[in-house]
Amino acid sequence: MNNGRDMTRPDWEKRIRRARELAAQYPAAAEVLGFYGEIAAFQREIFVAAAAENLHADPMRPLGEQLVRPAALGRFPALVELVEKKGPAGLAQAARELRQETPDEWRALLIKNSQPNGSDLTHRFFARACLQPMAEYLAFDSKVQFSGYSGPLCPVCGDKPQLSVLRPEGDGGKRSLVCSCCATEWDFRRILCPNCAEEDHGKLPRFSAEDFPHVRVEACETCKRYLKSVDLTTNGLAVPVVDEIAAAPLDLWAAEHGYQKIELNLMGL
Repeated sequence: MNNGRDMTRPDWEKRIRRARELAAQYPAAAEVLGFYGEIAAFQREIFVAAAAENLHADPMRPLGEQLVRPAALGRFPALVELVEKKGPAGLAQAARELRQETPDEWRALLIKNSQPNGSDLTHRFFARACLQPMAEYLAFDSKVQFSGYSGPLCPVCGDKPQLSVLRPEGDGGKRSLVCSCCATEWDFRRILCPNCAEEDHGKLPRFSAEDFPHVRVEACETCKRYLKSVDLTTNGLAVPVVDEIAAAPLDLWAAEHGYQKIELNLMGL
């Protein structure tokens, strides 16, 4: 895959380790990070299973249509059991209800939520927890060419960005977006709203908090949308998808000030 940045195999151990570190550092986020660590360990199993089965992406079909495979569907009961035991009350109750459904109903749930704007947030959580690692594996395997691409949607699967990342480059930093579905990362202009293409610097405020110096809200006054940015030039130890979850208080602040997130993360934040 040629994208101007080498695609690297997802490091699930690094994500799990970082979740534990941040849970100890931010007690207010310990519960959500602990649960995320459990989900990441589950997702690692699906990714490993997909690799063991030597699955491949079909370049002639949209990626979202290729996610509901036995490697993911076969582990859905394990996800339901995990969430019932370790999840927050609302998700645990949903897991108990899903346990009573049939494999055909589980498959229908996954198919419905394999595309953006699937259904309710609870069902979407179960689908994303199960299908994201398959999407990451197929994106890693994909031969999509997107060198020079700088659009607002993922060049591999077409989904919305989850967050932005600022990586060191020269004496400054280069911005990229990370897909909410397959975690593909692609270059994006620093002064541009990924939702409405606003490019007036004065209408693109950025907000941060002392507790999270390397994470900030990148907002747009034109469309009132935002996403969070993880600055690796400030903290090179950050794992963007995990640190974005840990900085949940920034999402609460943004909502209180009338901003809507471009795409909620796996934990619904």
